Amino acid sequence: MTATRSKTRSAARLAAVQALYQKDMEGTPLPLLLHEFHQHRLGATIEDVTYHPAEVAFFDDVVKGVDARREEIDELIATRLAKGWSLERLDKPMRQILRAGTYELLARIDVPTGSVISEYVDVAHAFYDKKEAGFVNGLLDAIAKVARPAS
Repeated sequence: MTATRSKTRSAARLAAVQALYQKDMEGTPLPLLLHEFHQHRLGATIEDVTYHPAEVAFFDDVVKGVDARREEIDELIATRLAKGWSLERLDKPMRQILRAGTYELLARIDVPTGSVISEYVDVAHAFYDKKEAGFVNGLLDAIAKVARPAS
């Protein structure tokens, strides 16, 4: 994968987590949400911050895929949380990071397992400290063992 493609995919992942968060918080209908991100967020400059152009098809796939397979994804995550923890107990951004990463592990077999985990650890760093990034790493690794037993 080229460095440019890698950057546009990384931007797509971060934007997908932000879009999923917005959908969770505001209940924005999926078509409206995708349109808003396509027109106003991906590669845009907002408050003097220029966002890296994102691979739109990849962004769409992650957002639509998490939305379509949310029950299955949430079950996979919930069964790997520590005893006494529930998905609802996690921060809202953390839930979206785990959902997006789990979706990729399930559905994007074209992306190597290590790349998926590493990318979402990087996304976690955009929101959290080292401890939470380690949590993302461990949980996605546990999910990968089920979602991709051969790799």
